[in-house]
Amino acid sequence: MSELAGKTIAVLGGTGPQGRGLARRFAQAGLSVVIGGRGAEKAEATAAELVEATGGKVTGAANPDAAAAADVVLVVVPWDGHKELLESLKDVLAGKIVVDCVNPLGFDKQGPFALKVEEGSATEQAAAILTESTVVGAFHNVSAALLEDPELSSIDTDVFVLGDERDATDLVQELAASIPGVRGVWGGRRRNAHQVEALTANLIAMNRRYKTHAGVKATGV
Repeated sequence: MSELAGKTIAVLGGTGPQGRGLARRFAQAGLSVVIGGRGAEKAEATAAELVEATGGKVTGAANPDAAAAADVVLVVVPWDGHKELLESLKDVLAGKIVVDCVNPLGFDKQGPFALKVEEGSATEQAAAILTESTVVGAFHNVSAALLEDPELSSIDTDVFVLGDERDATDLVQELAASIPGVRGVWGGRRRNAHQVEALTANLIAMNRRYKTHAGVKATGV
């Protein structure tokens, strides 16, 4: 993990299932992780649980402090709070790599569906707000249940990484590959993020029908 050596990873929204699962896997890989939450108390409690579970280096803080402490910042928050959070952290996130993991989804009686986003996708919205950051989209399609399963040593899935800056996407691909079984695959530029975010609706529908935790794999790469 040469590019990741010495870097701190913050997971904003790290007290929720997806963020907590990613933080668990990064800690198990030996990375330094900061859990971010709306309040420091819950984030610190989540971090303490992960330290006990993984033996890794995990701390907790309120989202602004977590973002300030990190080199690479993952955004794993509900879509409803996405724009507001990023606007509030624009200055703190300047100069950092920001990995947007958010899926704009709705749910009705027919099941999950992709929401229309004015900027095109959550990743593009993040890039429009965080003009002094390098925004990459990734980790949209990985099951939180698999990430959090302590009995599961490896997760057989690809992570599509979307971005316009090669150095940043290469680093995020390496971050994905720090999770055993996972492969980071460049999935195109930020303008293609909508398809990847929307695919999560299909995966949720599959999981409900087949009672599983489906992921994605790119063949021939």
